[in-house]
Amino acid sequence: MKFERFIAVRYLTRRQGLFAFITTLIGVAGVSVGVAALITTLSVMNGFQTDIKDKVIGAQSHILIFGKMSKDTYQKKIATLEKLPLVEAAAPHIYGQGIITYAGQSLGLIVRGLDPQQEKKINNLADSLVDGSFTPDWGENAPPPLVLGTELAANLGADIGDEVVLISPQSISTSAGMFPKMKKFRISGLLRTGYYEFDNTIAYTTLNHASDFFGLKQGTTGLAVRLHNLNDAEKAAEQIRPVVGYGYSVKTFAQLNSTLYAALKLEKAMMFIILFLIIGVASLNIASNLILLGTEKLRDIGIMRAMGASPKLIRKVFMWEAMVIATLGITLGLLLACLLCWIIATFNIVELPGDIYYLTKVPVRMQLWDMLAVVGGSYLICFVAGLYPAVKASRVHPTDAIRYG
Repeated sequence: MKFERFIAVRYLTRRQGLFAFITTLIGVAGVSVGVAALITTLSVMNGFQTDIKDKVIGAQSHILIFGKMSKDTYQKKIATLEKLPLVEAAAPHIYGQGIITYAGQSLGLIVRGLDPQQEKKINNLADSLVDGSFTPDWGENAPPPLVLGTELAANLGADIGDEVVLISPQSISTSAGMFPKMKKFRISGLLRTGYYEFDNTIAYTTLNHASDFFGLKQGTTGLAVRLHNLNDAEKAAEQIRPVVGYGYSVKTFAQLNSTLYAALKLEKAMMFIILFLIIGVASLNIASNLILLGTEKLRDIGIMRAMGASPKLIRKVFMWEAMVIATLGITLGLLLACLLCWIIATFNIVELPGDIYYLTKVPVRMQLWDMLAVVGGSYLICFVAGLYPAVKASRVHPTDAIRYG
């Protein structure tokens, strides 16, 4: 062990007096609590963000392509897209706006047409069905099936088996003039993705019935694409654009939900900054502890200077003292954070209302980059906190230190 490290450890472990011990303990404990609080909070926020992203992507897909296509066109494009190395699967979809009416109530919504079998290749929307089916066996003369989100069905007061009317913004020409197109549907299932925006504004029907309702003649309004790796979304979008050609819009899941993801990132960044102030306060305890150490060991500093120790070596002693305290605090903080995250994830300490959040436990997801950022930032703050005491101690004159120490 180098001389300065030896002296730093010795000063830390063999200081006399209860007050000196308490100040050192407070410095270590302050860093520990700050690190643990920051990592635990970020882990909980990561859990909620991951849960929200899973719900959004689970009901959509990694990439959406918008643009009207005939049946032959979209089948050829699907075959071409699935040959791309980053693409796992593709499926047709129809998006259109409409108005749903039931029992004297009318609500605006998005009508989404899909092929239940092909949809399973690109998302897990089928797993969100809480009751009913996309393709019920009602016979040929029954109205087309329509699956509603649970929130939308609750707002309408409708249930499975009830018949509703969809009104299209497109008008049809009759002998009496232009009238909006209307069609009767029967609710065949209820779906809950866990994301309120979807459950309250989207109704699902089969691809053929949606195509007929919007007058697409068995065509679609676009394609949905699933990738092998979600993180390759931007790269895959660049490869897909020349494949689908001019006149089509290619959007990644992040672009489709840019406002949501921007809000989540801003929330996490602000929480990181606010909680990092705890570590900043703890660093002040380290600074005060080192200033007290410099006063306490003034005579020792003078003796070391008289024996040939340079001001640089004295600074290193105090900086090592700060780093030892920081290392102890950060290590204990990491262990405490892991324990807290395990307790939160394992035991139902905070019970969430399932009808609001669609989960009963607080989700926790620890990420390596967050932990590295906290550890690195903590070391930096503790390093800065040790600079002034180290410089102050190194400027002590040997004779004055021995005389007045």
